[in-house]
Amino acid sequence: MNDLLELMVDQGASDLHIQVNQPPTLRISGSMVPVEGPNLDAEATEGLMKAITSTTNQEQVKTSGGADFGFAYQGKARFRVSVLRAKGAYGMVLRQIPNELFKLSDIGLPDKIKELISRPRGLILVTGPTGSGKSTTLASMINWINEHHDGHIITIEDPIEYFHDHKKCIVTQREVGNDVTSFSSAIRGALRQDPDVILVGEMRDLETIEAAVGAAETGHLVFATLHTTGAARTVDRIVDAFPASMKDQIRTQLASSVIAVISQVLCKKIGGGRIASFEIMVTTTSISQLIRENKTYRIASDIQTGASHGMISLDAHLLSLYNRNLITAEEALGKSQNADSMRAKLEENGATLSL
Repeated sequence: MNDLLELMVDQGASDLHIQVNQPPTLRISGSMVPVEGPNLDAEATEGLMKAITSTTNQEQVKTSGGADFGFAYQGKARFRVSVLRAKGAYGMVLRQIPNELFKLSDIGLPDKIKELISRPRGLILVTGPTGSGKSTTLASMINWINEHHDGHIITIEDPIEYFHDHKKCIVTQREVGNDVTSFSSAIRGALRQDPDVILVGEMRDLETIEAAVGAAETGHLVFATLHTTGAARTVDRIVDAFPASMKDQIRTQLASSVIAVISQVLCKKIGGGRIASFEIMVTTTSISQLIRENKTYRIASDIQTGASHGMISLDAHLLSLYNRNLITAEEALGKSQNADSMRAKLEENGATLSL
């Protein structure tokens, strides 16, 4: 197993897939690259699983069909692991978490973000599909706060991915399953622990959403993630989690508590590697009113005209990456939210696209 972990680190692979009847496969710059060698059989995948999985987690796999955990490897990297059973055999997916925390500029976020994450209270949502770099973005934000402000930061994660040292802040990192039973109970407990900043690894359910929004309303800066793309979809997803009798209430709470929604996708970069593209919505008086009045379909228009507030649409940022020769026209088109509009803009900028 160590040879595969070393290969991941050396090749800069984001993920390693272990499955029966398939050689170990790396994801490098978004593409799947099989490792040279024979296909794995059930005995081999079980051996690899046991090499890195504790007895407790092995029991969880047997009883529930899967387990998630993280571990550090020889000071070179951390790995987030998802063990699963499929067709009666074991499989795994390992995600590499770099030891070094990125600066906000390294991941392409504008300086406006520093002002947003310096606010004393409110809710900042980082959203995007699985594997889009949400955890990296959140870790970079927490690290910036840790370097520039004093206070108490509490992170609640499943599992813990990036480790944060105590710098200007005290940083308490709690792992669901090991340190706490659930996200929602951890948030409620955090409110009794003198927090300034609370990071919620994922708002998975109604109880967690209620607790996170409540914490933001009661004078704390809260960061959280959702698996959505776009600010309007993010607000709608949160509201849809509530019963009809509570929808107006949660819209009012979101309208007053949300500071920003940062949605991101990862794009293949020309020359290798990947680069994030962002949509940034900053809550203004107008957007707050749209959320309260259930007119989220108009948020996109406010984002397009909100550059002075630090806003940018995903498609505008994709076009900017293309114009700077960082991504191909095909990549920009494939990741866009409005393909017809993006195609027209790319062609205006000299791109030749197949039908």
